[in-house]
Amino acid sequence: MKKLFMIPAVAVALSIASCGGNSEKSGKSASTESTTSTENQATETVPGIENVAISNSLSLEGNDQMKFDKDLFRVKAGEPVELSFKNAGTMPKESMGHNVVILKPGVDLPTFGAEAAAAVADEYVPKSALSSIVSHTKLLGPGETDKITFTLEKGVYSFICSFPGHYGVMQGKIVAE
Repeated sequence: MKKLFMIPAVAVALSIASCGGNSEKSGKSASTESTTSTENQATETVPGIENVAISNSLSLEGNDQMKFDKDLFRVKAGEPVELSFKNAGTMPKESMGHNVVILKPGVDLPTFGAEAAAAVADEYVPKSALSSIVSHTKLLGPGETDKITFTLEKGVYSFICSFPGHYGVMQGKIVAE
């Protein structure tokens, strides 16, 4: 009878001890995370950023396969960034136009994409969402180019093509350090 009582008592003691250890580890982890700088969090959350050279002169192309030729840039925060964009495709602007829209951190891409798709008169850059946009190029047809200049604070910025249906595959990140 004593053995039957001992087994549940040992199981309860072990489970209490194991819970206590996890809480302590969890507490240490939370305090470590809170001391991590925002700058480090920005670069750590973007895989491959350590392999990208810092440059504030960016060149980007979009094509008929709905792809950007690059999807990751690293720039110096607080200094002007110049982005040159070219639509390298051959299909007409009405069916395969491309642009680059740089969004502020935290913008929900599906929500913005839906608003952009409805903004035909504004070449898919919705006036209702201008507060979410850092900068954007014109909507370009085949062979056309555009250049924009903007300055970013430290952080991670998404860029997309806002032509209907493109943002899901034509997107990337700019990390400003």
